[in-house]
Amino acid sequence: MKEIVIKETKRQVAETMAELLCNLVREANNTINIALSGGSTPSLLFDILAEKKALIDWNKVHFWWGDERCVSPEDDESNYAMTKTHLLSKISIPQDNIHRIKGEMSPEYARIECQAELTEFIPMLNNVPVFDLIILGMGDDGHTASIFPHEIELWNSSELCVVANHPVSGQKRISFTGKLINSAKQVCFLVTGASKAQPVRDVINREGNYKSLPSSLVEPYDGKLYFFLDKEAASLI
Repeated sequence: MKEIVIKETKRQVAETMAELLCNLVREANNTINIALSGGSTPSLLFDILAEKKALIDWNKVHFWWGDERCVSPEDDESNYAMTKTHLLSKISIPQDNIHRIKGEMSPEYARIECQAELTEFIPMLNNVPVFDLIILGMGDDGHTASIFPHEIELWNSSELCVVANHPVSGQKRISFTGKLINSAKQVCFLVTGASKAQPVRDVINREGNYKSLPSSLVEPYDGKLYFFLDKEAASLI
């Protein structure tokens, strides 16, 4: 099941996503597991969630990350560091509810540890952890999480997490794989900006070279797929 939501501005997109997240937490009876994304639009989402912090029972929320750069948690490139700056430092959430990927360790160690924590903590179905919500971005090249077109085969890995490589810098990253992402109850693409218009069109309309774009492989097995887009990102669909 797919739903496309188009808003005028980046902030309106983030506000809509924040509303969905708030409602999800409010309606949850127990723990809710959410995987976060990096990027400028998620940082705006986190700012808005911080503004709404009184509306959310943070004791119920467990945060994870769909990918992480292999850097220290204080590094400017760390997805965790960005989340901490814009959200975690502004809310009262138990430390045990924050499940960061340890990018400062060796990539393989970080991958194995992340995978072990996922299987230990998150409810499983068919031997795969099932997230309540996974938030994804989409790159100009159609990548998502840290699965890039030149390593698209990693999407179909038998593992839950893989070590990926940035196509230009060669920087190593830890990323969720397809079977973990597609097992989620809800997956939300959060995409803004004119530079994303082409891959957004190709992925949603199944046009052009969409088969080479990892984002086109996001198809939840039993969950719902959302595309939250601003007017610029949606300009070609």
